[in-house]
Amino acid sequence: MSADRDYEAVVIGSGFGGAVMSARLSRRWPGKVLLLERGKQYPLGGYPRSSHDMADNFWCPQWDTARRPHAVRKRKEKRGHLDGMFDIRHFDKIDTVAAAVYGGGSQVYANVFLRPPEAVFEQGWPSNVRRSTLMPYYDIAQQVLGARPVPPPSGPDDRRYVKRTEQFQAFAREAKLSSRMADICVFFGNGYSYEGSKDAVPLGVQEQNRYGALQTSCTYCGECDIGCNVQAKNSVDHNYLHVARQRYQAQVRTLAIVDRIVPLDAAGQDDPAADGEHGFRVVYRNAVDGGEQSVTAQRVVLSAGALGTSELLLRCRNLHRSLPRISSRLGQQFSGNGDFLAFSIDGKKEVNSTYGPVITQYIDHHLFDNFDRKRAFVMEDASYPTQLSWAVAALGPVMNPIQKLWQAGKQLLLYVFDRAYPGRKNSSVGYLMQKLLAHDLSQYSAVLLCMGLDNARGVLRLNGDGFLDVEWPQESNRTLYDAILDLGQRFTRFIGASTFLPMPTWLWPVKNNVTVHPLGGCALADTPEQGVVSARDGSRGQVFGYRGLYVADGSLMPTALGANPVATITALSEWIAHEMTGIAPDASL
Repeated sequence: MSADRDYEAVVIGSGFGGAVMSARLSRRWPGKVLLLERGKQYPLGGYPRSSHDMADNFWCPQWDTARRPHAVRKRKEKRGHLDGMFDIRHFDKIDTVAAAVYGGGSQVYANVFLRPPEAVFEQGWPSNVRRSTLMPYYDIAQQVLGARPVPPPSGPDDRRYVKRTEQFQAFAREAKLSSRMADICVFFGNGYSYEGSKDAVPLGVQEQNRYGALQTSCTYCGECDIGCNVQAKNSVDHNYLHVARQRYQAQVRTLAIVDRIVPLDAAGQDDPAADGEHGFRVVYRNAVDGGEQSVTAQRVVLSAGALGTSELLLRCRNLHRSLPRISSRLGQQFSGNGDFLAFSIDGKKEVNSTYGPVITQYIDHHLFDNFDRKRAFVMEDASYPTQLSWAVAALGPVMNPIQKLWQAGKQLLLYVFDRAYPGRKNSSVGYLMQKLLAHDLSQYSAVLLCMGLDNARGVLRLNGDGFLDVEWPQESNRTLYDAILDLGQRFTRFIGASTFLPMPTWLWPVKNNVTVHPLGGCALADTPEQGVVSARDGSRGQVFGYRGLYVADGSLMPTALGANPVATITALSEWIAHEMTGIAPDASL
């Protein structure tokens, strides 16, 4: 590193890719790595829970003009600035949800660590990147993230018993599909999560994990997707980032939004014509007041996610003209990972969708067994926070108004009649309330979370305001969506539910997909004519046309994965970091 560079490396974004890079690079260059994160860091118990605070828990800075839901923009007009953790964007045919928080998507995902089958890598991926190539890196990532199945319960009375898991497994047997327990990155005690012990510690017990971070054994509250207030998720701030900061003195600046990246010449001056040999300047602004700062580094790693990384590189190439060498393939091969959310409402079989980690198992529909690329997906059980169950229960009269009116009228008449007979249980207000609430929707409704192999033909580009826009080929993916809808309807019939409801945005007249796993835009490839980032040994993860400019996040994916993408993002980042540092990774970090 030249003596006048501020850092050996600057990492942009603190999700799975950025966390791996922060830990591995800071081990190689202690005290000389800077992590820039646009979101905030939340302390133990600090994630919003009240309705008022949740309404502010969206990302929309003062100067932001990106397309966002109307409710978010109205809230921003009222508050002036929103720096919450959910970055929701609205596009034609697809909406996206990403994280703006220290720890990135690890703070709001459903914890699943799932390796795609080999068949996924055999079409559209670079010749030297296969599942077998990544296998040792998958193994390391799984150990660091502590991914294991939920501890088995001793029986229905065990607090670890999750009813919906049983129902999904029973459905899979009836549908002649396989159901497997998912490896989830959740803390069930240091021994169980990291050391292979068969015994989990009781719910709610606090321990230090193997990296020295304090965590709580999962309380089964179903709040994984809105930030875990008891720190039971093995989010990257409890492993990779914790070690980077505490052991290797990596520096972190939050609420820092990167505006542009500029190569330097031999004298350390900005030079858009340079190729990165002499390092880069990273210019960023404060998310609250817009104040601009800059730092220099020998190398830069973009880990801002498929949307953030693609948008930043598009701006650098097209608007600032600071990185003109980037491949014309930038923004191509965007995928929503086949994400599809649906609901089976008001069934006859108990599901209890408000208890347990958000996901415990997955049903395989031609992804792992009997692979069928056009119809390959997994269906996962999902839970939601207990607080939301009250709102769901209140939907009962809306879903079946005549039935609910009849039930309420009948119980009221019985109550009046029984007043003449003191002591009868029917005359108590408690009995009346119990009868009216006994069959609440949250207990008898299921959330169906699917992801699959869409065709990854989406295109990311900039709109007139310089913000990201997406062209999404929805109709060309109808074979996949129809297969998902069909299995969802079969599950609805299985639990005897009255209503099958795809995500509301899918309904007419909106007809939009929603993805929480945006992928692609900076695809790994063998040549710049095929993609944006090199997959070749000797330049792994390096942006074609530049030395020292890397990408390590979900934007690397040339195709959809069908499985939850966390495992592959983390493994690819370990693979890239291995070559960058020359240090073989291990789970001790």
